[in-house]
Parts: sequence; structure tokens; C-alpha cells
Amino acid sequence: MAGQSKGSRKRPWLAALLGTLATGLGHFYLRRWKRGLGWFVAAVAVSAVFVPPEAARALLEGSGGDFGTLAPLLAVGLASVADAYVLARLRQREAHGRAGSATPSDPSTGETATAAAGSDAGTDPTPESSAECPECGRELDPDLDFCPWCTTRLTGGENE
Repeated sequence: MAGQSKGSRKRPWLAALLGTLATGLGHFYLRRWKRGLGWFVAAVAVSAVFVPPEAARALLEGSGGDFGTLAPLLAVGLASVADAYVLARLRQREAHGRAGSATPSDPSTGETATAAAGSDAGTDPTPESSAECPECGRELDPDLDFCPWCTTRLTGGENE
């Protein structure tokens, strides 16, 4: 994708959307397994302690119910969504910072050449170490031994 750093393709809005669907799911998307599980356990614990069983049952049956009784659970869910979004944003900034630090900087301003030229100038500040799929050419996740885009199995050291 032109104009986007290949350092981190994890999208903050997608992490937030997934976290809205299920507490902790946005963190799983970011591969923050323990943190996502922690948020899920927190939601279950808050639900067990603070939400009356009748309110949860009414919500599951679709008969509505009083949202005031579900406020503690909603608060944990919103905090989880916000946390996933912030984590994804920080991850993107770190990736952009690492990619930008590989380029020479202007000593008078301290700004990298890539940042001075602008990210829309057609330059891709991708580090040379990022691997691409030999079949479809898209960026590969170093933790996987297959391409998540075209499912090509990677053999040997192609993704290392």
C-alpha cells in the first residue's frame, strides 16, 4: 500500500472495532494475547460481581433491560476498546519512528529526510529487513510460516 509504512499494518480503527465486538478481541488482533485475555477475564469478573443475572439474561434474550445495571460491564468494554486503539497507535508510531531513523536527518532541524519530504511524496520508509511473499509480493508477518494473504507456505529462511 503506497504511502503507508510496512513496519506496522495493524490498523487502530480495526483494533477498536474488533474490541467492540468482543472484549479483548482487539488485543488479540494486535497479538497482545495476555493483555486481551486479561481484559476478557476482567469483563467476566465485573459481570459476575456487579451485573445481576436477570439483567444479563434479559440482554441475551433480546428483551432489552436496564442499561444502568450493565454500566460496569460497558465501562470495562469501552476501556478495553480505548486501550486496544491506543496500543495500535503507539505501535504505528514506533514503526514509523524506526523506519524514519534509518534515513539521514537534517542536523539543523533534527527532522529525518523522509519526514521532511512528507510521507505522500511516493517514498516508502520501509526497512530493508521486511520480507515480502514470493508469490503475491505483500508484506509477511515474521511470526508466521505462511503468507496470510495468499496462503503460500514459506520454506527455509524466506520469512526470517
